[in-house]
Amino acid sequence: MFLLIFLCLITGFKATAETLPEWFIPLREAIYEQQLTAVEIEPLYHEISNKAKINLSGDSQYVILSRSEYMMGRAYQFENKKNEAITHYDEGIKWAEKALEIRESSEAWVILAENISQSCVVRPASYAIANGLKVEKYAKNALAIDSKNAAAKFMIAARWVFAPAPFHNYNKGIEMLTAIPDSSNMEKDDMFNVFSSLSYAYIQKKNSVQASQWYSKANEIYPTNKYLKTLNIN
Repeated sequence: MFLLIFLCLITGFKATAETLPEWFIPLREAIYEQQLTAVEIEPLYHEISNKAKINLSGDSQYVILSRSEYMMGRAYQFENKKNEAITHYDEGIKWAEKALEIRESSEAWVILAENISQSCVVRPASYAIANGLKVEKYAKNALAIDSKNAAAKFMIAARWVFAPAPFHNYNKGIEMLTAIPDSSNMEKDDMFNVFSSLSYAYIQKKNSVQASQWYSKANEIYPTNKYLKTLNIN
């Protein structure tokens, strides 16, 4: 049961190999910058969801709608508003599944895995038991279609970093994470996820020099991110 939960507790932030529409970027930035409350982000979320319905169609539309729900779920999760987060993750799962019904894509598999991953965090352990193994499975499905999908690689690698003893393997996680930048198509948030996770892994290994170096790299990307500020590199 614990291993299933650990698979769900990895940080499931987004990224896709496919370039995001420019009009989606402000929502992503709001989530990572963490300077606005969830209520303050809601109008932006509705605006972007509407743009997806107007400017896109088919599976491409559904993937962006799923990603919008995921981002809004993260906003509420940061504030420990689990019911609101669950509502958005459920919608994100539905949109991703609709996208996959039309066409299997790396992006659809990734966002489905991410919505499930974070649903595990905000739901009872029974949900993790029933759904936890899907996270890595769907990430691997994404990689089978696009071997350079950074988010899929991150979800698989992060399991080895964030699982508590005896299930973690920091050395393996570090090796997998450090390989992502050279073998993947990365967006801004991908880099933050990798760098901040490497900092965390080196903190656990009590290597403050490496932890500080990766922390600085992550901090350059999103200096106001509240999660990053919780890392104690000393």
